[in-house]
Amino acid sequence: MMAATAVVLAVALDTLFGEPPDRLHPVAWLGRAIETLDRDWPAPRFAGVGVVAVIVALAAGLAGGVTAVAETIAAPLGVAVAGVVLWLSMSRRRLLAVARECLDRSGDLAALVGRSTDDLDPARRRSAIAESVAENLADGLVAPLAGFLLGSVHSPAAAAAGTAAVTAIDALDATIGYPDRPLGWASARTDDVVAFVPARLAALAIALAAVDPGAVWRARSTARRPASPNAGWPMATLAAVLGVTVEKPGAYRVGSGSLPTTREVESAITVVDRAAWLAILVTALLVALAPLALQRGSHVLGGVG
Repeated sequence: MMAATAVVLAVALDTLFGEPPDRLHPVAWLGRAIETLDRDWPAPRFAGVGVVAVIVALAAGLAGGVTAVAETIAAPLGVAVAGVVLWLSMSRRRLLAVARECLDRSGDLAALVGRSTDDLDPARRRSAIAESVAENLADGLVAPLAGFLLGSVHSPAAAAAGTAAVTAIDALDATIGYPDRPLGWASARTDDVVAFVPARLAALAIALAAVDPGAVWRARSTARRPASPNAGWPMATLAAVLGVTVEKPGAYRVGSGSLPTTREVESAITVVDRAAWLAILVTALLVALAPLALQRGSHVLGGVG
């Protein structure tokens, strides 16, 4: 229950304050640190493996270590620190706010989608917003929650470490994770493995939030079109829910139908928001129930012994 309290704290902080500004955000600091490593190395593929190992170990070790020290002072303090780590790793309020700003053309679309958008017409701008909110639901919320859930079975410190490790892997992929570059190959492949389950859980959350569970099944025909083995699933599921196509020019077309209208993108943002809350609720419940299930399982095994 204490670990579940950390989830509640993280969500409360995100709802009340959103994310800290970049100059104060540890994940932004991490991204800048990774950028300094993006250089010509004598053995770039080997160096890329080392960069992943060092960055993930440092992020997980720092988050887990600070939380463990806090636990030794007082158990509730450790839970609070774990909640802050999760808050700093997740993105719900900011993602949706930026998406809405981009829709009314007051926001920086390039920052949301992570690529140049100067040559996009209005329809493809709307498409970029829809696909980005779906993909970022997986990377920016479901994946950190999954890392927290797995670690919480052991302790708040392990939960914080799991969240930080997942966030570091996502930051590595976003910064240098280009599979056609030797240095970024390890980052991209590591992210593919870590994001495999969260991406599909995000797709399921989108379908359930839209009260359209069959959308995941309908999405399967186009979900594999993007080069990423994961990003296509939440995007294709959202497109199936809306009955539209989302497109990255020259790369892929996902879904069926026309490019989304403004109203359909507004619906996409609403569905992703509901999916985010569903993922948070399920995570909090699982974090609360996991220790009870483990305790009951140990009693059963003890009785058999």
